[in-house]
Amino acid sequence: MSETAGGAGEPHGGRHGEPREARVIPISRGRSAHGPSRGRSDHGPSRDRSDHGPRWEPGGPYAAGDRHDPWGDGGNDGDDGDRRLAELLAFLRRRLTGQYEVDEFGFDAELTDKVLLELIRPLYRHWFRVETVGVENVPGDSGALVVANHSGTVPVDALMLQVALHDDHPDRRAIRLLGADLVYRLPVLGHLSRKTGHTLACREDADRLLRKGELVGVFPEGFKGVGKPFSERYRLQRFGRGGFVASAIRAGVPIVPCAIVGAEEIYPKIGDLRFLARALGLPYLPVTPLFPWFGPLGLVPLPSKWLIGFGEPIRTDECDPAEADDPMLVFNLTDHVREVIQQQLNELRLQRGHAFPPFL
Repeated sequence: MSETAGGAGEPHGGRHGEPREARVIPISRGRSAHGPSRGRSDHGPSRDRSDHGPRWEPGGPYAAGDRHDPWGDGGNDGDDGDRRLAELLAFLRRRLTGQYEVDEFGFDAELTDKVLLELIRPLYRHWFRVETVGVENVPGDSGALVVANHSGTVPVDALMLQVALHDDHPDRRAIRLLGADLVYRLPVLGHLSRKTGHTLACREDADRLLRKGELVGVFPEGFKGVGKPFSERYRLQRFGRGGFVASAIRAGVPIVPCAIVGAEEIYPKIGDLRFLARALGLPYLPVTPLFPWFGPLGLVPLPSKWLIGFGEPIRTDECDPAEADDPMLVFNLTDHVREVIQQQLNELRLQRGHAFPPFL
């Protein structure tokens, strides 16, 4: 069973052996809570971004030498090294004594920024060499719903999307992904998902986050998308009943279509051990050119080249919130979002070229 938000602050040993708990704070807008915002816009939530088309941004702002350093400015002198060590020790002390903050959903911004994103950032920069397109289409100071394709056999695309919006967006936005029940039934994975700001894909959580001005992400294809065979790569699966569209209409926030190119090639699925998958309670158990034939080595993702593109926002504030219950309107808007993302995928594939370009 998934965790509750109240269970996110686990007890920690404090001074004199008394347990301490992380302080729960009211949920705030979805930007990184640590470090100054880079290039933040002075415009409010109603900023009109319709004049911004997709823009090619080779490598993003951290591509060449501009490394994000969660412990300081990254200088080389001795004083800077001492300061960074002091910050690290202070961070460890806060973790041990429980003097850190989480929100109602269990999101631990400090742990996410300083530890978890740092662990996956090498994959983002050096292994998949991710580049973003049109990231300025994502609002910086207001709620929005990012709708993306899902693929890759293992949902690595969700992690790369999280790093992209944190590192490449001018306001370093934290995306709150909506996950399937299975994710939150797994003890370790469910706990980490809560810590990094994600929650169960349900109407109540989605509506609450969007109304609070958070950036919410959803993969409408679900397991049908992430587990599809390699022969169907970059062909969008059905988008379900359009619950994400209804949530956007109720909150009056824009829908940002997102296309992720590169994930399809990391674990090319050529088969499925269905009997074993059913026995383990999994939606599928993939067979790839390397797994299970090469054992643990087959779990290493192939180093495909990635592009993540964000399209122009699709407005929903012109709809009355009551129209979220109109099935025909929801269906038509869902189908429109799907068509836009499919077109983005086709264009980005052409822009990227070969999935495995020569390493320079």
